[in-house]
Amino acid sequence: MDKNIKQAIFANGCFWCTEAVFQRLEGVVDVVSGYTGGHVKNPAYREVCNGTTGHAEAIRIDFDSKVISYQTLLEVFFATHNPTTLNRQGNDIGTQYRSAIFYVDESQKNQANDFIQSLTKACVFQDSIVTQLDPLDVFYLAEATHNNYYNQNKEQAYCQFTITPKIEKIQQFFAEKLKQN
Repeated sequence: MDKNIKQAIFANGCFWCTEAVFQRLEGVVDVVSGYTGGHVKNPAYREVCNGTTGHAEAIRIDFDSKVISYQTLLEVFFATHNPTTLNRQGNDIGTQYRSAIFYVDESQKNQANDFIQSLTKACVFQDSIVTQLDPLDVFYLAEATHNNYYNQNKEQAYCQFTITPKIEKIQQFFAEKLKQN
């Protein structure tokens, strides 16, 4: 793997939503959906959705650190979900939808912690940030049907009402960071 290609692991609600957001950023090479932060080996979607495995729906982002920084990924992460609701994003409720950053090294841990502290100090959110900051243990790939979900299912009601507004938000606030088609 190219030494400039790094990984970031984020959990911020439904992985269909988060995958679609990060896929559109310049410098993001790949985004895959999966599960992490739980206690069951090789969990399946149904188990994770039931909340019995302890896993969060998460995404693994492969990014070119010469094109996009981890800091920028953090900015998009915090701008596209509510980091102040415990175990919930919109109508998705349960620990599998928690806000969490699974850092791969101490640098990511420190950057994420500093970013959370700066958001808190600036009172960006009315309520306290509850985003968990945990070391990455194992990232399990989700079943193939979950990858690239939004791009293949834009006409579905869930996609239109939940994901499309997130895409519109990044188009508005992060236009200069988006891939040019």
